[in-house]
Amino acid sequence: MEGHNKTAEISQQMKEKGLRITPQRFAVYANLLSRCDHPTVDDILTEINRELPIASKASVYSALSVLREVGLVREVLLDEGVTRYDAKVEPHHHFVCEGCGQIKDLAWDVFKNLQLNPLPSGFQVNAYEITVKGCCDRCNLERVEDQNP
Repeated sequence: MEGHNKTAEISQQMKEKGLRITPQRFAVYANLLSRCDHPTVDDILTEINRELPIASKASVYSALSVLREVGLVREVLLDEGVTRYDAKVEPHHHFVCEGCGQIKDLAWDVFKNLQLNPLPSGFQVNAYEITVKGCCDRCNLERVEDQNP
């Protein structure tokens, strides 16, 4: 029953945005809602075609474009030239581990005291997102263990 409720919830969210529900759009959106790793198009395509081959790369791009336009997903640009996607559309920041590549969401208020002043005259901030790069706890532990055999 829980799976049916989730399916109905996803369908309802898409209908509320005025979207026609296609198998590809549904699969892409459901896939993004089920994960927190900020996948690329190739990641999404591989995952949704694992169970039932219904999508091509073009159909995934098309579904993501429509879902982004209506505000159900957003693009996340963490690495130059690599576009990732996220169904968590409320404002938040990211931590990227330089050791293993893991991406973690950071709460918006982590940087609540951040001052964006002084900006050049005439500039107005509409939005911003911070990407913090460093080492996750697992990679830090491995590094310490390697240094102290």
